[in-house]
Order: sequence, then structure tokens, then C-alpha cells
Amino acid sequence: QGKTVVVKLTNRRKVELTRSLLMELKHMRDITHDHLTRFEGACVEWPHICVLTEYCRKGSLRDILLNDEIQLDWMFRASLMNDLVKGMSFLHASAIHSHGNLKSSNCVVDSRFVLKITDYGLGSFRSLPSYEESERQCEKKLWTAPELLRCASLSPVGTQKGDVYSFGIILQEIALRKGTFYVGGIPLSCKEIVSKVRNGFRPYLRPMTDSAALTDDLCSLMQRCWHEDPNERPDFNQTKKIIEKFNKDNPGNLVENLLHRMEQYAINLEGLVEERTAAYMEEKRKADDLLYQMLPVPVVDRLKRGDAVPAEAFESVTILFSDIVGFTSLSASSNPMQIVNLLNDLYTCFDAIIDNYDVYKVETIGDAYMLVSGLPVRNGIRHAAEIARTALALLRAVSGFTIRHRPNDQLKLRIGIHTGPCCAGVVGLKMPRYCLFGDTVNTASRMESSGMPLAIHVSEPTKILLERFQCFKLQLRGEVPLKGKGTVTTYWLLEDATYDEQSL
Repeated sequence: QGKTVVVKLTNRRKVELTRSLLMELKHMRDITHDHLTRFEGACVEWPHICVLTEYCRKGSLRDILLNDEIQLDWMFRASLMNDLVKGMSFLHASAIHSHGNLKSSNCVVDSRFVLKITDYGLGSFRSLPSYEESERQCEKKLWTAPELLRCASLSPVGTQKGDVYSFGIILQEIALRKGTFYVGGIPLSCKEIVSKVRNGFRPYLRPMTDSAALTDDLCSLMQRCWHEDPNERPDFNQTKKIIEKFNKDNPGNLVENLLHRMEQYAINLEGLVEERTAAYMEEKRKADDLLYQMLPVPVVDRLKRGDAVPAEAFESVTILFSDIVGFTSLSASSNPMQIVNLLNDLYTCFDAIIDNYDVYKVETIGDAYMLVSGLPVRNGIRHAAEIARTALALLRAVSGFTIRHRPNDQLKLRIGIHTGPCCAGVVGLKMPRYCLFGDTVNTASRMESSGMPLAIHVSEPTKILLERFQCFKLQLRGEVPLKGKGTVTTYWLLEDATYDEQSL
């Protein structure tokens, strides 16, 4: 069965597999404690030098303390302190001896709400100490004891008294939840704090203890832990007894405390689930909108249900092709961005128009615009009228359309319409498209290419259907040679008698 682990990379370029390192690895393997993360393995081959440890899904203690949405009562905070001091007491009594990099971001909480200490041991894998004084580097040193800040060559494993100092800083983080090294309203940067702690001038700079919010015993413990003289700091055995007393003094039994903690986390989890669900639904809506732009709505709905979308034959549909006359010469005298802006403006205008009609935009290729009505949902013979009215609306829109980079030029649109049978289906897996096939598509394209600027060229099958509506005015063009079709009789669509300009 697979296991989720945390991979911690190091900036070391080389780690030699010496006897000393093998002994460190053995000590890490032998460490087993409820409040220390398990050591899972390590890699010594560059550039993948890293340490693998147990993954705790609740995240770091620092993240939890800085998250205002997570409510932590005093009993829970005392429990976190108790877990931390138990883990450090065991670590100091083990062969590893000290942590050296104890901080709230190196304390993690597992799925059972148990605090565990990580990033301990394996000094040979530790990142080399940084002497850089940037704000980011100084933020990492807020937990470091003053005597260690003054060391010219800092050991990666630190000292036990240095760990006690770090523990005192974490105690204040847990107790007040106001960030690391909280000093009240004094505006000090991390760099200034580290500099003042290192200098050691009286009065010593230390975090603030709030006697109004905290007990005297806890404030006293913090002050003893971050005492300037390392010898005055208590060891973790002494600290453990004090922390255990805090838990005994709190009312309520362990089961009630655990149930209360689980209830708090459940409330927080419900809020998080609602927030994530809302975000998921918003992303799903965006994805659906994108799909509906690529494929017809009935086709998308079938695909979402997991149904197959087989190709389908339609007895009668009406297809429209439009093209910009002189687009090649216009492109030659314009830069690419101007052409993109022109097509974007034009097709945005067209897309807004076709929303008012029962038509489906099949695709746009360059300046070519292709529409169809009568599929995928059949609409009787109404498809001819829908396409005709759409074509007239597009011509009206073009008459008032302004080319941004050539405002004095009139855009000339050429439209061709034909009615007949065709097949349609979804083609492709990576970028599926709803495509039309058949002679009707070719004929509609020929109607467009043989038409005239600012005119709607209509085939005889379309004209026959439009006459049944008794509201469209058409004019005979005559016999026109179509490539691959011979000579056919065609018509111009002039107007729709039901169109009322005042009502639009």
C-alpha cells in the first residue's frame, strides 16, 4: 500500500555515506515516539539529496495559529504545549540529543489532532547555516537563542538550552496567537529583532507576556525559557511537569476535551468544505460555459451524462457562410494585432446577434463565419427563416460597424445560404468539435464565394422554404455557375416584412 510522505530537500551539494552518517541514519530509524514524525528514508545522490518523513495532513502549528478561522480554546492550546514538551523531552533523552531548528513551522499536526515535531536529527543533511541578513533569512532566526546567534560557526544540531529558548518562543505563539516574537505595538522588523537579541544589551529584547490574558505560572515559564543565561533555563523534564500541571488545573476530563476539540475541527472543516465546494461549483460553471461554446448544449449534456454521441443524419437544415470581401488586401496593409482586434470586434458583435435566433455557430476560420439551423435540435422548416433573419441582422450590423484602425473604410460582408440534408457529429478527442458533413455544406460555401458584397445569396431550395413564410422579399438573380455544381438558379434575399426597426 502506498504511503504519503514529506520530501525535504537540502542545499548541500554532497553528502558522503560515512560511518558517522550511517550512525545518524540508524538513530533516526530507531526513533519511535507519538510526538515525533517518523523517519521514512533519505537520498544521498545529488541533485536529489533529501530526507523523507511522515506526512501530517493538518499542516504546521504556525499555519494553524495564524489561521483566524480555526478556534482554539485554552484546553486545546495546553494540549498542544503538552504534546510539544513530551516530544522534546524524549528527543533530548535520545541519541539525537538536541533539535537545533525548533520552531512552530517544524511542529505539525496529524489527522488525530496530535502535535508532532519534525526536521530533527541528521545534521549531515541539514542546510548549511545562512549568514545572510535579509528580512526573509532573519524571519527564520526568530526562534534562535542569543548565544547561538553570536556563534561564528553554528552547529546544525544546536544545543539543548537553545531548544528550550525556541520552545519559549513557541509557547508565546500558542498562548497569544499574535505571530512569532510578538512585542506589542513596537514596529520592529525581523532583522531588527534578530540584531537586538544578538547584541544582548540590557534591557534584553524578548516577546511580550500578557499577564491579563495568561496565568502567572505560564508567563514565568516563558521568561525562564528565554532567559539570557542558558544555565538559568529549565530542562524539558522540569518544563513537562509544569505543563502537565496546567492540564490538571483545567476543568473537564480528557474525553470531554477530545470531543470538544473534534467538534471545533468539524465546524472548521464544514466551513472549509462549503468554501471549497463553492469554488468547485464556480470552476465547474466556467468549464460548462466553455464546453457550451465549443459544442451544442444537447451534445454537451449527453457527454456529461456519459452517453455516446453518434453521428446523426438530418433531412433538412439551412447553412450560412459569410466572408469579408477584400480581407486579404486589408490584412496586407494592417499589422497582425489590428487584424486580430478587427475579427474579435466583428465576431463579438455577430455572437451577440445570433443569441436572438435559433442558430448554432459551427466555427470561424479567419474571416469566414459558419452558422446552421435545424440541428442538433430539429425545428421543422423554421431553420430557413431563422438563418434568413440572422443573415439580414448581420448585414444591418455590418453597415454600422467601425474598423478601429481604419474608421473611414466600410466593411463589406458577403453571405451565402443553402438548404439541404447533412450529417453532424463530434469529431476528435483532444479538441472535440461538432462538425457538419455533406454536399449541403459545400453548396452553401459556393453560394457565399459566388455572391456579391453586402448581399445575401440564396439557393433555390432555401427560396422555396422561405416563400412558405410569406414574409421574405427575394429577387431573382438568374442562372449562376457554381464550381462542381454546373449552372443553378439563385436569388437575392432583400428583406423580412416582419422586421420592425422601431421594436429593436
